Amino acid sequence: QVQLVESGGGLVQPGGSLRLSCAASGIIFSWATMGWYRQAPGKQRDLVAAITRSSSTTYADSVKGRFTISRDNARNTVYLHMNSLNPEDTAVYYCHARWINDYWGQGTQVTVSS
Repeated sequence: QVQLVESGGGLVQPGGSLRLSCAASGIIFSWATMGWYRQAPGKQRDLVAAITRSSSTTYADSVKGRFTISRDNARNTVYLHMNSLNPEDTAVYYCHARWINDYWGQGTQVTVSS
């Protein structure tokens, strides 16, 4: 059974930072492409960042230079380091794994507000 468990969300002031973590089980993590998506109220779920098995990365234009995705294959964990957060980054953030099929975590809320 595949499980993706996110953690690290919360409330942060504009300009602040957060680190999201996603621990994966039930997949061969080192072979999977891992990603983070986000969904704000009333909007579609969009890709934020992704990292391939060879650690190539992709970012949405809106987060380039502010967010960094990384992976630790020894810990079966993918991270999203978020800096210079602004209110437009407020959303539920979902971990995604592509390994034969697509898998999703339950989501973690990130709220950027003063």
